[in-house]
Amino acid sequence: MTDAPFGHALVALGRRMPEVVALSADLSKYTDVIPFIEAFPKRFFNIGMAEQNLFSMAAGMARTGMLPYCTTYGVFATRRAYDFMAIGCAHAHLNVKIFAGLPGLTTGYGGTHQATEDTGLARLIPDLVVIDPCDATEIAQVVDAVAEHQGPVYVRLLRASVPVVLNPERYKFVIGKAIVLKEGGDIGFVSTGFMTERALDASADLEKRGIKAGVLHVPTLKPLDAEAIAKFSASVSHVLVAENHVSSGGLASQVAEVLYDSDVRVRITRIGLPDKFIECGSVPTLQRRYGLTVDRMIDVALAVGS
Repeated sequence: MTDAPFGHALVALGRRMPEVVALSADLSKYTDVIPFIEAFPKRFFNIGMAEQNLFSMAAGMARTGMLPYCTTYGVFATRRAYDFMAIGCAHAHLNVKIFAGLPGLTTGYGGTHQATEDTGLARLIPDLVVIDPCDATEIAQVVDAVAEHQGPVYVRLLRASVPVVLNPERYKFVIGKAIVLKEGGDIGFVSTGFMTERALDASADLEKRGIKAGVLHVPTLKPLDAEAIAKFSASVSHVLVAENHVSSGGLASQVAEVLYDSDVRVRITRIGLPDKFIECGSVPTLQRRYGLTVDRMIDVALAVGS
């Protein structure tokens, strides 16, 4: 586990690039910006509970040559300030980086705080890159990668103590690239976000049962690596799409679009959230109830393979 990987990576970036500034909508403590504030107090701006102003100010800063990194929760970024993200940042092709906390079922505070449909909304905005990192390694690499990308970016943010799944010595995040983390000729998991860790764990268990389950990690949801998805899907008999997001409109929908366009004929099973507002509760309880667990992924894989 790594504490506040986003904040520490932003500090390192800030030391190399003096144009980097951080902004938050009164959520600096809860989006891991504190390390940056401590390192560069004059380069941090608390906008208050006003997400539209957050994106508007970031857009203005970007026009003057600054490189703004904005933090808020995903629900506030996509529901309360959608038009400001679309027109203020993306339509103007401004260099604004948005890191959105509490993706999907990473909080128990119910539908008001659970961003269960945010990437589906974000990917509909033209010119907006959309990223759902897997772990602490990828978050740190994403912070650097989006600094080199000219244009707006929306990133789902895993915060506080974040698992280390990918080896930083061997893994390299590249915007727009999916990567096969494990080969497997029987079934294949296509996953994004923290569901990739669970896909790897499920694959290891299935291998003990004689089932070869591959894992394709798709960290960038836009631009989507359609070629990698089509090639991977064609190599297995059944595709299981795993995401911490509503299945309708999320990665599963994108995979279906890719397979249709590529004329790859393979069955798809969706492992994700239902089209409903999720109730309040403990995060482990909610994830078990709605199937975002390794056990559920194993059960689904065994069912489709029988």
